[in-house]
Amino acid sequence: MSLIYGVDEAGRGPILGPMTIAVVGVDRKATRALGTLGVDDSKSFGSTAEGQLRRAQLAEQIRACVPAVRLRTVEVEEIDHYTYRGQLNALERRVVLELLAAMEVERDARVICDGATMFKPLRLHYPRLQAVNRGESAHVSVAAASIVAKDARDRAFGVIANRYGDEFGPVRGGGYLNAATRKFLSAYEQRYGELPPETRRSWGAKSGNLSLF
Repeated sequence: MSLIYGVDEAGRGPILGPMTIAVVGVDRKATRALGTLGVDDSKSFGSTAEGQLRRAQLAEQIRACVPAVRLRTVEVEEIDHYTYRGQLNALERRVVLELLAAMEVERDARVICDGATMFKPLRLHYPRLQAVNRGESAHVSVAAASIVAKDARDRAFGVIANRYGDEFGPVRGGGYLNAATRKFLSAYEQRYGELPPETRRSWGAKSGNLSLF
């Protein structure tokens, strides 16, 4: 049977680290298997070590049982390039189209994207595409894509945390602009006079001057 493709991203909002976007294609057999595994929205597992471990386990199981999966890590430099121009949505749409093309998804395929406003324009390319909010509730393929994307984002941020852990102590906060991330960025800037290279300079200020937080 034709596959149903779910699309979701992780890491759109952080100030530190990349964004990840995943596409997962499922058939009836995979849909049943994912339901048995308890696949749900990646955010439901939280940011604790236990939640990240559960996501990692599920991501591995998802990859083993679905007919198609593709992931892209969008690095900080590319995010900044688009965000400075107010085109972060355009970047996400471009990456999704590239992933679908790489998977050789046919024009009449059923594609479900998490983000009603953001992904609606992609109907020009895939007329049966559904762009919905809370897509993980719309179809298990989106929930699976959410888990795969968030697990990849967890791993990417883990590399950053390990890179600076010996010098600055545990780097917590997932890269979002919360107290833990502010503490790390402030300590790094005080020591080196600039922000770490994994920082999105475009975050929150078009000038890129983030030294005031």
